[in-house]
Amino acid sequence: MTSKNPVSVAAGDRERLLHGTHHDPHSVLGAHPVPGGIAVRAFRPYARAVTAVAGKDLRAELHDDGDGFFSALLPLSEVPVYRLLVEYDGTVRETEDAYRFLPTLGDLDLHLIGEGRHERLWEALGARPAVHQGVPGTRFAVWAPNARGVRVAGGFNFWDGTGFPMRSLGSSGIWELFLPGIGEGELYKFEITRPDGSRTLRADPMARRTEVPPQTSSIVTVSRHEWDDAEWMAQRGDTPVHEAPFSVYEVHLPSWRPGLSYRELAAQLPAYVRDLGFTHVELMPVAEHPFGGSWGYQVTGFYAPTARLGTPDDFKYLVDALHRAGIGVLMDWVPAHFPRDDWALAEFDGRPLYEHADPLRAAHPDWGTLEFDFGRREVRNFLVANAVYWCEEFHIDGLRVDAVASMLYLDYSREPGQWTPNEHGGRENLDAVAFLQEMNATVYRRAPGVVTIAEESTAWEGVTRPTDTGGLGFGLKWNMGWMHDSLEYMSHEPVHRKYHHHEMTFSMVYAYSENYVLPISHDEVVHGKRSLVSKMPGDWWQQRANDRAYLAFMWAHPGKQLLFMGQEFAQGAEWSEAHGPDWWLLDPEYGAAADHRGVRDLVRDLNSVYRATPALWQRDTAPEGFQWIVGDAAEDDVFAFLRLDAEGTPLLSVSNLSPVVRDYRLGVPDEIPAWHETLNTDLARYGGSDVTNPDPVKPEPQGSHGRPASIRLTLPPLATVWLRPA
Repeated sequence: MTSKNPVSVAAGDRERLLHGTHHDPHSVLGAHPVPGGIAVRAFRPYARAVTAVAGKDLRAELHDDGDGFFSALLPLSEVPVYRLLVEYDGTVRETEDAYRFLPTLGDLDLHLIGEGRHERLWEALGARPAVHQGVPGTRFAVWAPNARGVRVAGGFNFWDGTGFPMRSLGSSGIWELFLPGIGEGELYKFEITRPDGSRTLRADPMARRTEVPPQTSSIVTVSRHEWDDAEWMAQRGDTPVHEAPFSVYEVHLPSWRPGLSYRELAAQLPAYVRDLGFTHVELMPVAEHPFGGSWGYQVTGFYAPTARLGTPDDFKYLVDALHRAGIGVLMDWVPAHFPRDDWALAEFDGRPLYEHADPLRAAHPDWGTLEFDFGRREVRNFLVANAVYWCEEFHIDGLRVDAVASMLYLDYSREPGQWTPNEHGGRENLDAVAFLQEMNATVYRRAPGVVTIAEESTAWEGVTRPTDTGGLGFGLKWNMGWMHDSLEYMSHEPVHRKYHHHEMTFSMVYAYSENYVLPISHDEVVHGKRSLVSKMPGDWWQQRANDRAYLAFMWAHPGKQLLFMGQEFAQGAEWSEAHGPDWWLLDPEYGAAADHRGVRDLVRDLNSVYRATPALWQRDTAPEGFQWIVGDAAEDDVFAFLRLDAEGTPLLSVSNLSPVVRDYRLGVPDEIPAWHETLNTDLARYGGSDVTNPDPVKPEPQGSHGRPASIRLTLPPLATVWLRPA
C-alpha cells in the first residue's frame, strides 16, 4: 500500500527503520508538533490497525501507510499523553508508545561512560526495570559504537526486533530504549546491524541474569534479597588482611556436591567450612560461562552469576549464609580474556570492540580466546566496574584475579614475530598495567575490607606494592614458586630429598618481596598432575604421612594458606568437574575411611591452632616474624624455624621429612623456660605412628645452631611438629 498521508514516515527514514539502521527512531516515531497539529507515527509490523487514544475524548485511528507504518495528524496544539490500541489478527492490545519517552540516561551518565569512569556502570547500561515518566517498564541500553543500528528482541516480541529500534545517544556509542510494560523475567537480546549491513543477535554484555546454558538469552531481573550480614560487613576491614588469619578452602560450586543449588549449598557449605576452621572460601569463577568444562574460566556473562545453580538472589543468599557463619567469600575473576562465541562479546558490533583491533594482540595463544583491549577506556570501565559490582552488589570479600601474567607481557606464550614491543621497546603491556592499577585503586577505595589477589607466576616486581609507588596495587599474590618447588621436593623418595633440600628453603630468600598466598589449588590436581596425596612417594601409609607433614609445613610457612576441595581428606583421584570430590572415602562403611578422616581431622586442627596463634599470621609480610633454627640439614631432611608474633611470642615448627625417628637437638631462644607440643602430624588419630613429645621440653644450657640453649626432641618419621612456650 502506498501512502499519501502528509505526515507519514519519509521514505529515507522508512527504509532505515525497515532495515534496522536508524540512529534516531524517536525523531520520527511517536508524537511530534508539525504545521497543522500533532503528527503521531507508529511502526507496528504485523498490526492490522493502530488507534491513538488520549483521555476520554480523543480517539484517532492512524492511517495504514504499509509495511507496518501508521500515521495521523491530530488537530491539537500540544503533544498529549496518549496510548496506542494495536489490533492484530484476533486481538487488540492497549499499550504505551515506547517512542513518546525521553532518554533514560542523563548527561552525567554519558559523560562518565565517555571518560571511562562510570564506577557503577551496571546501573547505566543493560536492562533495568524502572518507572519512567510515571510508566513502569524496562530501560535497555548497550554500548555498540560501530553498529549501524540496534534493536531489542525478546520473548515479548516473538524475537523479532523490527518494531523495537533503539536510539543512539550522541557520539557516546550508547543505544537506548525504554519499553513500557516489560518487566522482570523477560528474555531479551540485542539485534545489531553491523557496518556491512548483516545482523547479529547478541546477549547483553551487562546482563545481570542469564538463561541456563546452553541457552544464551539475557533475562530482565530485579534483586529482592535483603542482606543479613551487617555485622560481618562492618568488621571485615578492621584488621588488614596480611596481618590477619587467612586460610582458604577453594571450591568449584557446581561440583562440590553435584546437583545442589545455591540455596541448597547454603545449607551445607558454610557449616562444613566452619567446622574445618577455614577463614575464607574461594569460589572458582561464578560468572556465567557457556562450557562447564572450562570450570568457569571462559566467561561470557561478566555481570551474571551462573544460572546453573539458581538466580542472582540465590547466589546472594549463599554469600549471606557464609558471612553469617563467619566465613569470608573470595571469587575468581577473569579479566584477561573471553571466548569467541558469536552470541557474546567477540566482534560485538561487527568490529573488534572488547578485544584488541590487532588480531595478534587479540588472540590469546593458550586458550583459543580473545584478550581484552585494555587500552580502550570503555573496555577498562566495563572491567573495573565489574570488579566493583561483585564487591558492592554481592558483598564479595576478595577477588582472585586469574591469569595476571598473561595480561602483563606482550610476548606471553608468543614466538618472536608474533608480538610488537611497547612504546619503550619493552615487552610489558602498559595498557594492562594501567588497567590493573586502576582496578585495584578503585576497588580498595570503594569497598573497604576487600582484598585483591593476583595469580601471577613471574618475577614481576611490585605486584602487591601500592599503585602510588608504581606497584600493581594487589593485596596478595599467589606464590607459585613456593608451590612448584615444595611439591617437587615432596614428590621425591626420602632417600633422594637431600639433593633437593634447597627446594624447601629457597622460598625464604624472596618471602618478603610480596604479600604471598601459598596455594595448593585446583590447577595442581588435574590434567595428569595427580591429587596432593598421590604426588607423595611410598606406600599408602607413607603417602599420607608425607601429605600431613607437608600440610603442617605449609601452614607454618610465612604466607596465607589455600587448599582445594578434596585435598582436605586426601582424595587419591584427580578432581573431575563432572563428579567432584570423592565424598564416599569418608563413609564409615568404607574400609579405609579412617585414613581419610584422619587427614581431615588434621586440617581441622591445623586451622584451629593457626587461628589461635598470632605468630603464624600476624607478621606474614615482615622478616622479623621468621627465624631459621636449622635450614641446612639436608642429610637429615629436617627443617626447623620459629614464627614470631608482634609481641615476639614464638611458635617452633620442626619437619622431619625422612622415614626414621630422630633424637634431635635444636638451638632455641634461652628465654623460653619450656616448650610443649601443640600439634604433631604423626598422632595415631591422624593415621600416624604416634611418636610424640608428651611432656614439656626444657632447654639445656648447651649451645646449638648458633644459639646458647637447645632442646632435645623426638622427631616422628615423615612428620611436622609444632611447639609453643609452655
